[in-house]
Amino acid sequence: MPDYIIQILLFASIPISGGLVGWGTNIMAIKMTFYPIEFVGIKPIGWQGIIPSKAKKMAVKSVDMLTTKLLKIEERFELVKPERIAMEMGPSLNKLARQITDEVMQAQAPTIWNSTPRFVKNQIYENITKELPQLVVQMMNDIKDNIDELLDLKTIGVNALTKNKALLNDMFIRCGKEEFKFIEKSGLYFGIPFGLVQMCIAVYYVNVLGTGTPWWLLPVFGLVIGYATNWLALKLIFEPLYPRKYLFGLFEFQGLFIKRQPEVAVEYAKIVSGNILTTERLFEFMVRGPGATRLAEIVRDNLEKSIETTISSTRGLVKWVVSDKQLEVIQNIAVYRFMQELPISIRDTFAYAEEALDMENMLEEKMAGLTEKEFEGFLRPVFQEDEWILILVGAVLGMVAGILQYLVLFQ
Repeated sequence: MPDYIIQILLFASIPISGGLVGWGTNIMAIKMTFYPIEFVGIKPIGWQGIIPSKAKKMAVKSVDMLTTKLLKIEERFELVKPERIAMEMGPSLNKLARQITDEVMQAQAPTIWNSTPRFVKNQIYENITKELPQLVVQMMNDIKDNIDELLDLKTIGVNALTKNKALLNDMFIRCGKEEFKFIEKSGLYFGIPFGLVQMCIAVYYVNVLGTGTPWWLLPVFGLVIGYATNWLALKLIFEPLYPRKYLFGLFEFQGLFIKRQPEVAVEYAKIVSGNILTTERLFEFMVRGPGATRLAEIVRDNLEKSIETTISSTRGLVKWVVSDKQLEVIQNIAVYRFMQELPISIRDTFAYAEEALDMENMLEEKMAGLTEKEFEGFLRPVFQEDEWILILVGAVLGMVAGILQYLVLFQ
């Protein structure tokens, strides 16, 4: 092959490789933003994805928007109807009441209880179950009145995201998927023009100055391409915040992420309602979190009142079965057993609670209604936290690619 053809091919390879370097470095920079989830290497040498390495900080920033701009838990719980909760829990509570009644009576007066006529037992069961709906209604009203003490959405959200770094990654990846694709492709779009400039400089050195391609040209431009493509891509994702016209009004542009607000709102609402603020997680926090003591007080106070009312209404039936002292013991045991079993019974209400709270639709609507500035604050922290690292990674990878390109093609 003639030398001039080889020279043309070498020069032509510069913009092509410039595009590939920009594309490859951007892909690598995005991957390094999220992976690996856990640190790989021997500290201090090694790497952990930028997001997982700052999991607590990222989670706090993400949840801040949720709790300050999108969701007020007391407003959502106002939509939960205590009467409906009582209806949902009815079958399991009735069964539980009979079971606990049999347990405590067998424990305190087994002989007499076993010989008690069935109609008397049934009357006692009936009197007990009559009290249960009112018990649940009153208990739910007390829970709603004290919901701020029982639930801390910020803690729930931060704990969910820091304990599950893959979920934190997934939230940002799913909400920003189009932007991350753009960053990857932009390396190719911007890399080729930079490569053309690089090619012109190389042609000047070879054909005008006659010195050959300088050794520094490809590494320096590789660094510039890696840096500039990442920087430009990040700018175009978030800026301009509002639609702006260019080229004498012929072309309008708005930050790519900002423009996708309605679409992102749908994805975000699904993730938060389905993986973070689930009904089960809210309930788990109430029974095991800092507010568990207060919840136990609410449940115990209502149980004691209800059981006391029930015993008073059935005293005529049971006075010949147990003594007053035994009734006091029975009351204490019944409260204890109900406290044990109630968390299981309340799970019957989860389907209704999800329907009533309607987290997904509410979050979607609220997020879609944020101002552009407020909305930018959701994804922007992913890059702001260590934006310089993301850009620097692209620059260093670009320089390394430039060195390899020089060694392979021009040595």
